[in-house]
Amino acid sequence: MVIGHNTPSDVLIVGAGSAGSVLAERLSADSACRVTVVEAGPGPDDPGVRGLTHNGLQLPIGAASPLVQRYRTELTAQPPRGADIVRGMTVGGSGAVNGGYFCRALPVDFDGPGVPGWSWAEVEAHYRAIQTDLDFPDRADGGPIAIRRTHEFVGSTASFVEAAQAAGLRWLPDLNAEPAGENSPPGIGAVPLNIVDGVRTGPGAAFLEPAAARPNVTVLPHTRVLRLRISGSRVVGIEILGPNGPAILEADRVVLSAGAIGSAHLLMLSGVGPAANLRTVGVAVVANLPVGQRISDHPEWVMSATWTVAPQRPVLEVVLVADGLEIRPYTGGFIAMVGDGTLGRPDWPHVGVALMAPRAHGRLTLVSADPAVPPLIEHRYDSAPEDVAALRRGCTFATEMLCATTQLGEPMWSTSQHLCGTAPMGDDRDAHAVVDPRCRLRGFENLWVVDGSVLPRITGRGPHATIAMIGHRAAEFVG
Repeated sequence: MVIGHNTPSDVLIVGAGSAGSVLAERLSADSACRVTVVEAGPGPDDPGVRGLTHNGLQLPIGAASPLVQRYRTELTAQPPRGADIVRGMTVGGSGAVNGGYFCRALPVDFDGPGVPGWSWAEVEAHYRAIQTDLDFPDRADGGPIAIRRTHEFVGSTASFVEAAQAAGLRWLPDLNAEPAGENSPPGIGAVPLNIVDGVRTGPGAAFLEPAAARPNVTVLPHTRVLRLRISGSRVVGIEILGPNGPAILEADRVVLSAGAIGSAHLLMLSGVGPAANLRTVGVAVVANLPVGQRISDHPEWVMSATWTVAPQRPVLEVVLVADGLEIRPYTGGFIAMVGDGTLGRPDWPHVGVALMAPRAHGRLTLVSADPAVPPLIEHRYDSAPEDVAALRRGCTFATEMLCATTQLGEPMWSTSQHLCGTAPMGDDRDAHAVVDPRCRLRGFENLWVVDGSVLPRITGRGPHATIAMIGHRAAEFVG
């Protein structure tokens, strides 16, 4: 086994996803800081990768895609309903293969939990720093991720907008603004997209790819992290399996940015997690912390529609926001998310009804000490009757609103693919907290988690922009 690669890094980031990409760029802006990023998937220079990740009108998440990893989850318990979770596995992570929804969270998402250092007033500047909103050029934005909304609607999106306005719903000018005044729900608005002129530019392309040219940045694609080597309160090495075989990497500081599933899995494989679960599968307990015990996601009921597909469109151009729900007219492309190919159509419009502040919590548990065996994921979406009732009301509302424009099928359980909260942040009084308010693992000196794992609760909008923001915010903690 090879020890190290060249000299130890100052910071080693596990995962080149949305948060890890932003964090790597921020830290490496200091030329004296040596940053190594380890990514399990292919790099952007691999043949064909940029063509797949830059095409914002296509989701490269099919069964044969080299850019994703699939996990199985149980959405509900009574009766059991399974589904696939798809996670991006390349530079940029899921942000390199998703539909481009890039919307900020709501102020209550941060002011509600009240984690020190993470109030809305403290995070808003970091949202602005990662993006430039081309529709509102007077803003004090300055980041490299360009944001634009669809302004001319056709096909199913046009029919949806017309039906919503006929039902008396107002137009919300900016879903990235605070939900007050003219932006107060209920209403319908165009989705802020990190897709401009058909080109998807996520955090990987905007932050890490340019930073990779710096002499103090090393990106290691096709390299899996198997576990952390821990001595006392410090990580002393990272066991990897790369193109040249197994090795151990060393760094002064280690950051897990492998996503809410990957980071939690790695912690548990390394002995950090619920003690009883770890002992059951034969993993020696290093730290008894509630990793994976309160996961959150947006439950979604999906209904097929009879609209005609409008080709070459982003998969989601507008959303209707009302009563804690997002009603989403997908233009197509998400059949993999639904997991039902029996309709015999490769692409079809559908309507999703997603609950944005669910009460249900699921869990993620270790089932084997073998890193190749995925964790058990249980969403438990049916564990809160209030959530099920809200989804049912939303589907009834959507069906009544759209009955003159399309015929909707029966609702099917699905998920918005927004799993988070496997290692939530909080202060010492929070029994659920796995990391402290500076994203450092509780009880450890040189180990941080910086991705959607640390969200103390699911955001009231899709979390992609928030996860990128976390990477920007946490740079000052790790640096």
